[in-house]
Amino acid sequence: MTATQTLHRIPARPWRWLAWLALSQALVALLWWQLGWKTGVPLMLASHVLFVLPVFLPNSRFYAPVLSRLPHGDDRVWLTIDDGPSDDTRPMLDLLERYDACATFFVVGERAAARPELVREVLQRGHSLGNHSHSHPQARFWALGPAQLAREIGQCQHALAQITGAAPRWYRSVVGMTNPFVAAVLQRHGLTRVGWSARGFDGVDCQPQAVVERIAADLAPGAIVLLHEGAAHGHNLVILEAVLQQLQTRGLRAQAPG
Repeated sequence: MTATQTLHRIPARPWRWLAWLALSQALVALLWWQLGWKTGVPLMLASHVLFVLPVFLPNSRFYAPVLSRLPHGDDRVWLTIDDGPSDDTRPMLDLLERYDACATFFVVGERAAARPELVREVLQRGHSLGNHSHSHPQARFWALGPAQLAREIGQCQHALAQITGAAPRWYRSVVGMTNPFVAAVLQRHGLTRVGWSARGFDGVDCQPQAVVERIAADLAPGAIVLLHEGAAHGHNLVILEAVLQQLQTRGLRAQAPG
């Protein structure tokens, strides 16, 4: 198996969780019947929690495979930048060029369609693209039904293919949430879900120093770093440069996988 094949973890059994759900509920029903409702009700609630919790754990593999670290032993780190394109895109590309670094931009389909020239420039300057949904429904992505989720991912794939001539191979869920129906869509489009191992919470109101300190604590060979662009706080460029300086100091290379 090649290194590329180990990276591209396309879901092979997208509905395997249904068997676990059916089995768990049959077991709860059996115990309820044998032990009564005082035992059955807590067991039912606990069984539901077990299926809801993985939705909100960004690196959980319960519903779909996820790449949360690069499986190589060299000095590479993968910089990933979410939520573009934005006014930050071109300055970020300049920063990456200055530090001889490569990144993957996980873009939102609607924003890409509105600024196709920035999407094309990302590729022209040696970086790669990922699917980050079409409209970025942050508050309700976790609860989307199969048809809505398929539209979010499929429309983004279509938009990026129209702009660049090729659909991306990487996908990141909105806020990292793993909707139970996502694996079937990823399988259909040949997408690999990407998580992270280092994050600083730079997508919300933040102080750059605190963000960089949180990321630096997890910077190591093979790390996947989560960054954002276009946030309202306006610090994303400062944060990116500080992270690039950290990589330089530690002798780590920012290189996006193929």
